[in-house]
Amino acid sequence: MTLKWLDRIEETLISVLMGAATLVIAMAVLHRFLAGVPVLQDWIIRIDVSWAQELCIYMFVWMAKFGAAYGVRAGTHVGVDVVVRKLKPGHAKYLVMFSLLAGAVFTATIGTLGATFVWENGAHYAFLHAFGMDTGEIPEGPTSPDMEIPTWIAYACVPLGSYLMGFRFLQVLWHFIQTGDVPHADHGHVEGVDDNPSLATPTALAQEELKP
Repeated sequence: MTLKWLDRIEETLISVLMGAATLVIAMAVLHRFLAGVPVLQDWIIRIDVSWAQELCIYMFVWMAKFGAAYGVRAGTHVGVDVVVRKLKPGHAKYLVMFSLLAGAVFTATIGTLGATFVWENGAHYAFLHAFGMDTGEIPEGPTSPDMEIPTWIAYACVPLGSYLMGFRFLQVLWHFIQTGDVPHADHGHVEGVDDNPSLATPTALAQEELKP
């Protein structure tokens, strides 16, 4: 189950958010430094950058939500495998599948709760207003203190990122059922260590069990 276009969108969004946040932070730090220079301070203090901190917070939250989904796909999340290591390979594979399914259910639940909150926090009003429909008694929703944008836009990362993360769990689960393989990123890997069966990971043992 490969969706290259979705992978590219995910990676591009994370990269753009990371780059933009870095630039905004650098600009804010430079502004604060130059504001203390006597020759420039009269001109610099006229430039309002009070929005920079708020924008960076929102960008980092979006980055974290979509980065978590990327982590599921790439296998970079930290897992506690004390119990799994004590199981036989045949049993370990079922626990791996259960953990992936539980992750999908949990993130889907968070996504649904987040979607409800976003919808009631102003997205419903924005949708009706955008299409020229009667908004009735539906509240417009609050705005952020510095940038004064609708807060539902900032909170939209919760349902979007959570649903994407849930989809990634299902994607990994399906791939594991078919091939017995799950994404695994080990930056501390030493060549030849896995040659020792006693050091094999629970996931690796489960993978061996699924192989014909």
